[in-house]
Amino acid sequence: MESKETIQGFYLRNASVERPEAVTTPGVGHFNVFTRESCSLLTPYSRRDYYKISLIIGKGKLHYADKWIYVDRPALLFSNPVVPYSWEADDEDQTGWFCLFTDQFLQNGTRLGNLQDSQLFKIGGTPMFFVDEEQQKTISDLFTKMMTEIESEYMHKYDMLRACLHLMIHETMKMHPAENFEPYQNASQRVASLFMELLERQFPIDSPEAFLKLKTPNDYAQSLSIHVNSLNRSVKEMTGKTTSQQIASRIVQEATALLKHTDWNISEIAYGLGFEEPAYFTNFFKKQAGMAPNAIRIAVV
Repeated sequence: MESKETIQGFYLRNASVERPEAVTTPGVGHFNVFTRESCSLLTPYSRRDYYKISLIIGKGKLHYADKWIYVDRPALLFSNPVVPYSWEADDEDQTGWFCLFTDQFLQNGTRLGNLQDSQLFKIGGTPMFFVDEEQQKTISDLFTKMMTEIESEYMHKYDMLRACLHLMIHETMKMHPAENFEPYQNASQRVASLFMELLERQFPIDSPEAFLKLKTPNDYAQSLSIHVNSLNRSVKEMTGKTTSQQIASRIVQEATALLKHTDWNISEIAYGLGFEEPAYFTNFFKKQAGMAPNAIRIAVV
């Protein structure tokens, strides 16, 4: 399946971080806040299933699929579940704060609308803001307040934490986003490599219920947060095949393995590989492999 770090996965990856009591309550959602001193200096390139706001004090590189930016001064970063990224620290002197939260936590009792449509979290937006001394103090004070509040016994602390988040978002919307993102010199190679890695992550299919989620070039482009035309151009340039051909080839490879090494029927294999009807899978396989799926199974017997 597509690699997406869950909140539980975050805690496993960052087992050493000093963490206050997390807010995870039915009907409230999840929220937690941390200092950055004990965080990993290298975070993997992936999507997350949570939102995150980081005040980064320390040098490093922020990588997206087709661009990157060098962080050489205090910066505020907003990340969301849709856009994958990675962080590479240049030195061990990393300070600041970050908080992670679910949409449910921030939206609870409000009428904000979808976070992914907001200026700070939307696809194609600019989620990085370099801050001056006054802005840094304002944001630092809010993080400090959240660190204090999350450990308090105040009966309305969830509302206080949510208010701090809202205030942080509004303070940031008054700032000017960073504009010095750089394209990769080998952008096509990087995009094609990320696509092939993401393609491989979909497999193996362990059960018919664990069906293939990314099936089309557009699915992969959205997952990498790039335009499908850029993906198609990069894959064709670097591999000599179209994105659709690469996807089809990998599906045939997986289908062949399932036909040879499992007792799943054709319908189960078809569903596991993302086909709504067995007939669609059979026609696809015959076109790509030059023979019917049953012919593979018969040959093994």
